[in-house]
Amino acid sequence: MDDTAELKITPLHSLHLSLGARMVPFAGYDMPVQYPAGVLKEHLQTRTSAGLFDVSHMGQVILKAKSGNNADAASALEKLVPVDILGLKEGRQRYGFFTDENGCILDDLMITNRGDHLFVVVNASCKHADVAHMKAHLSDACEITLLDDRALIALQGPRAEAVLAELWAGVSDMKFMDVLEVPLHDVPCIVSRSGYSGEDGFEISVPADKAQEIAKALLEHPDCEPIGLGARDSLRLEAGLCLYGNDIDTTTSPIEASLEWAIQKARRADGDREGGFPGAERILRELKDGTSRRRVGLKPEGKAPVRGHSKLFADAEGKTEIGEVTSGGFGPSVEGPVAMGYVPAAYTAPGTAIFAEVRGKYLPVTVAALPFIKPTYKR
Repeated sequence: MDDTAELKITPLHSLHLSLGARMVPFAGYDMPVQYPAGVLKEHLQTRTSAGLFDVSHMGQVILKAKSGNNADAASALEKLVPVDILGLKEGRQRYGFFTDENGCILDDLMITNRGDHLFVVVNASCKHADVAHMKAHLSDACEITLLDDRALIALQGPRAEAVLAELWAGVSDMKFMDVLEVPLHDVPCIVSRSGYSGEDGFEISVPADKAQEIAKALLEHPDCEPIGLGARDSLRLEAGLCLYGNDIDTTTSPIEASLEWAIQKARRADGDREGGFPGAERILRELKDGTSRRRVGLKPEGKAPVRGHSKLFADAEGKTEIGEVTSGGFGPSVEGPVAMGYVPAAYTAPGTAIFAEVRGKYLPVTVAALPFIKPTYKR
């Protein structure tokens, strides 16, 4: 059976083919996993210069209050996320996640205050479920629209600002998590200074019919190269960033996932708007008392990568299983294997020695602080 016949394509699909991309199915789309340069060179290109990613498979959603007051949209969305949205200033973006009644994560997302509406970006594999979730709970107060006429591209790396400055000189004034509507090649685009690589960079929402024009203009810069999903994954892993479906899902709470930094004071115990989101009882309890397990960084010894779903053990004989790797691979920037996974609280201190099962052998692994690289966000 030819599954590719059913795959959707992004507005940049023909550009990927013209650039020699190797395409793979991902979240229902035909996506570039790498270009002729290969994953290793694409990864290092992004760390040292600038890389351009197609992330148009992600869901872009408009949340608009029926009252016309954007604070009503923020207040409504706070019923689904443990995040301070009412305190989010216009032109600013914040990371968050939908939680369920068990206090686990339905999806993680980015939320922007655009003045007269909220702009929400969700994961590709969850976008239809996320929209249904919002409509089921927020339709009384909000109009919820999944945009199907826009592409999303990410420009990442230490030279990202210089590359984007060729199209818009005002880019240098933006700080991390700022969001503006700006003209790129006279095309109105929504630009956020953010990304998923650990590097400075931008995510750019573009009208679908202008996506190739903007992408080609960025790629004309000598410092910018196209980057596929393979390098996107190794970059985010080195940066200690979660991938939904691997590191977080409906079996993990935000506190277990070490994401408590994303829960602002206003939504915590004794905050101005304590709780009021699904699973609040568990999440607030875990914020106070801790959890029995946590997501940690893992540094395997040697050169052999330890992949997701590898079992973790307290001993070299594999007698005491303690956890599981959720993401793992080779980290080109750190020149060695890196991974993340969940271990009991007693094993979370950096430097703790444990073991991972790889092809019947038990390889030494050291618990490590996250991230594995120093992020270069422009604060």
